[in-house]
Amino acid sequence: MVKLRTRLQADVGVAGTARTDRRTSALLPRLRAGDIAVLDQVDLDGPTAEALAEAGVAAVVNRAAMISGRFPNRGPQILLDAGIPMIDQAEGTNGRDLLTAVADGRRLILRGGTVSVGDDVVAEGRPLTAQDVADQLTGAEAGMSTQLHTLTHNSAEFLRREEALLLHGEGIPRVRTKLKNRPVVVVGQGPDDVAELRRIRRYLREVKPVVVATGEGLAMARAAGLSPDVVVLDSRAEDLPLAKELRSCRDVVVTEAPGGVRSEGAGSDRFDRIGVRAVPMRTTATPADAALLLADAGGATPIVAVGLRGTVEEFLDGSREGIGSGYMTRLKVGPRLVDATAVPLLYSGQLRARHAYLVLLIGLVVVAAALATTDVGHQWALDLRDQLDQLLGGRFS
Repeated sequence: MVKLRTRLQADVGVAGTARTDRRTSALLPRLRAGDIAVLDQVDLDGPTAEALAEAGVAAVVNRAAMISGRFPNRGPQILLDAGIPMIDQAEGTNGRDLLTAVADGRRLILRGGTVSVGDDVVAEGRPLTAQDVADQLTGAEAGMSTQLHTLTHNSAEFLRREEALLLHGEGIPRVRTKLKNRPVVVVGQGPDDVAELRRIRRYLREVKPVVVATGEGLAMARAAGLSPDVVVLDSRAEDLPLAKELRSCRDVVVTEAPGGVRSEGAGSDRFDRIGVRAVPMRTTATPADAALLLADAGGATPIVAVGLRGTVEEFLDGSREGIGSGYMTRLKVGPRLVDATAVPLLYSGQLRARHAYLVLLIGLVVVAAALATTDVGHQWALDLRDQLDQLLGGRFS
């Protein structure tokens, strides 16, 4: 849950340490509370905005447009709700590039759309207000049709490229963890992942499903008290989860593009150095989608998705590279797939022994009450009283 904070007035300014990187994925792990995130990302998406808010950044400065108008992305509104000031379309002074003008680690002061280091203005941009975001999102609604065409095109390309995997399961490895006819929970990293895990705690505790986590979802799953059986990593990821976390998993699967092992894939020595046996999965799908395909190919049922995209808006709001694989994967896994938000509605819990005893006791009381209203029951009650009276020495007389 993101804590709301009061937005500082423009004349007072916002101060913080600059954290800069052109790759947002590399920037997010470095952020600390009070930092000012300086990035270059068109159409700030929801998951990235959630990560920025969770990190507790003081402000966000973007070289690109927060909302380009292609589709109504959720990121800026999430930052507004968290009380985080935003500047977009920022440029360095004297025509310099923003990320060149703003050095990582420098102390920045933001006033309105001005970015300063001490008394020197180093960059300027457009401060986004709540009204600006509302107006731009309204205008972006018209871009939805174009993005839907992109979704269709990317999905068709993924189907053409991964036809053998989707139709025949080629490239999906055999893992040591038994999946057939077992419930599986796939944990990714999304805007509501923590809340979704909290809602299905009873299901996790009582059913004890197989847990498959992506690299981003591994730490979150462990923080929720889970011990993932399988972890699916992206060979393109520069940083691996902690070695002890990987070694605690029964299977480590690494996605690799078909046509050969990548230099940093499952066959690289970086896994050997930490004592982890990794197996390759030949696919260009994202780790979350690869995890779903792995569970489906293994015969798991049902497959519960935590923190994964499920609506058209969420698909469009995600990364461009995963838009095709996400859609086609859900068509493939569809009959087995259950969103975590639906689990509390479908699962009422297992019958425990104490519940059975309580029902039995209530039944006996009801039968006894019914018998007591009959002549036979009344006579039984009198006979029982006489027997108890004899045993207790006339106390009922």
